[in-house]
Amino acid sequence: MIIFPAIDIRGGKCVRLTEGRFDQETVFADDPAEMAVRFSEAGAEFIHVVDLDGARSGGERNLATIKRILAASKIPIEVGGGIRSMETVSQLLDLGVSRVILGSAAVDDQELVRETCKYFPHQMVIGIDARNGEVALHGWGDGSGLNYIELAKQMAAFGVRHIIFTDIGRDGMLSGVNVEATAKLARESGVKVVASGGVHDLADVKKLMACEADGIEGCIIGKAIYTGAIDLKAALALVKGAAHAH
Repeated sequence: MIIFPAIDIRGGKCVRLTEGRFDQETVFADDPAEMAVRFSEAGAEFIHVVDLDGARSGGERNLATIKRILAASKIPIEVGGGIRSMETVSQLLDLGVSRVILGSAAVDDQELVRETCKYFPHQMVIGIDARNGEVALHGWGDGSGLNYIELAKQMAAFGVRHIIFTDIGRDGMLSGVNVEATAKLARESGVKVVASGGVHDLADVKKLMACEADGIEGCIIGKAIYTGAIDLKAALALVKGAAHAH
């Protein structure tokens, strides 16, 4: 089980939004690269980075910051937020990003999903964000009328190997992760799933670890680390301990 500490970038700073709302922002660090170093020193093996400016307007708006994170932390990072072209995917992979996340493109531009799966099968991740089971698009501003499991099955048919699933109602709320919905998605699609949104204590991490057999491969933790609700070192020790026990 991989724990992905999250860095959300907006205007070059490390921030967190509540339920994805841009008017509910907390700045946690002026330099995201510094935060990446802290995560790396705590023992993180992978970092989840979201370009919030890109998510809102499309295209990478924070490439310089992403370069600094890569240079500073030396551990693999995945990047998402407004990636809507093969050109941006290639640009990020060329910089040294390990995994690239497509979100709204999974619905808006399925040709792009097919193409990226063909050329970069192991580096592609699809982000599925849902509210009450309905997939939400474009920074969560729009509904899609699509069921999240149906979309996941479609992505599996295209060759997608990794999905990040966010239950929007829980994101940034520290209200507990939606383990049932996440495990169901992994089971029914047959794709490895990373849980995101609402992880607020080690009990949540344990619940997800109990569903590893369903296909949950990790979880993204953002706000809980920044507020101190979760000690990243303790969370990493928990999953490492379980790995050694097997």
